[in-house]
Amino acid sequence: MSIAAAVFPNNSTLNNLLTNVDGTKSFSQVLNNVGQMQPQLSLMEKYWASWYCYMNNDILATGIMFFVLHEFMYFSRSLPWYIIDCIPYFRKWKLQPTKIPSNKEHWHCLKSVLLSHFLVEAIPIWTFHPMCEKLGITMEVPFPNWKTMTAEISLFFVLEDMWHYWAHRLFHYGIFYKYIHKQHHRYAAPFGLCAEYAHPAETLSLGFGTVGMPILYVLYTGKLHLFTLCVWITMRLFQAVDSHSGYDFPWSLNKFMPFWAGAEHHDLHHHYFIGNYASSFRWWDYTLDTEAGPEAKLEREERMKRKAEEKVKKTI
Repeated sequence: MSIAAAVFPNNSTLNNLLTNVDGTKSFSQVLNNVGQMQPQLSLMEKYWASWYCYMNNDILATGIMFFVLHEFMYFSRSLPWYIIDCIPYFRKWKLQPTKIPSNKEHWHCLKSVLLSHFLVEAIPIWTFHPMCEKLGITMEVPFPNWKTMTAEISLFFVLEDMWHYWAHRLFHYGIFYKYIHKQHHRYAAPFGLCAEYAHPAETLSLGFGTVGMPILYVLYTGKLHLFTLCVWITMRLFQAVDSHSGYDFPWSLNKFMPFWAGAEHHDLHHHYFIGNYASSFRWWDYTLDTEAGPEAKLEREERMKRKAEEKVKKTI
């Protein structure tokens, strides 16, 4: 059953929604019809239902929506960081102030990212709707309440961070780094646009944390809404771009949430090429002693020194 039919089970009602008096069809008219027939829906729910009713093809509707969502959110979030890089005033918050990416570097990165989006990521996006139906990911309106969505998205952040830590750490070993992950480390001073500048194998494997964790979740619970997934992917894209921005402001999120990784955490990873493997949080690197940078190295040396001294005292 299509989403339009699920929202409007009466076939005559659905036909009235899809056509105007003169037999033509426009999105604005469908939106107006949905608003009149389902006034209890929120504005976002009306647009959501209208989109699926207007398209009248769920596979095409989901494919276009997901692809446009990904492109718009990724590049709209990257653009402000490009503008900030062009303004000297912001250099005082630049983590590596002597390394400002050039337009040539931005152009090279943009071409590579676009190629990856259209040749690597587009295929799973366009085949996503049939998988949603098989998994039980729902698309009907109304949406889940905000408490349910918040809990699910918070869980996805934790699970993705766990997956990212171990997969990312694996990519820093031997042939995995040489033939795959080295591409992402082309820029020792990262900038927002290069968040998804990576080898196709890395894009797919690390991307599994973003899409695969919700899939595992719905396989276990049997319940997940596609809108929740859209919000989660948007927030994950923002996190990925921001962590590559190269800027650490006094109002950055890590200043209010000490366990949040942020740009400062990931910039050290690019600068020193090892350590700080997690994506969103600091606890994996802290617990497993893989924090990057000279301060973390000094703390490790001091801990080792204290342990050695304590061992000597015990033997005396």
